[in-house]
Amino acid sequence: MELKMPKEKNDFEKAAGKLISAIQKEWGNELGKPNAEFSESAMNAAHNLLQAGTIEKARELLGPMTVRQYLGDVWVQSHPSVKSAISIIEDLLHN
Repeated sequence: MELKMPKEKNDFEKAAGKLISAIQKEWGNELGKPNAEFSESAMNAAHNLLQAGTIEKARELLGPMTVRQYLGDVWVQSHPSVKSAISIIEDLLHN
């Protein structure tokens, strides 16, 4: 039986994982409140970014949108704690 080593995550996947963690924290704080569904939508969008797996595929997924637009500008504005995680991904996408 051959054991496979876990795949080493690239910088993009690491950044997307940090974004998901930041969004999950916000979502957890909002559970049971009316706006929790918007945080859940943002978390699902972040999972889609992670599943893209590479910067190139993430660019295809986003098209002309920024990460902030993809997650929802209004949601991001009302959850400033996720902005640094978004900035890291946007920096990777534009380099």
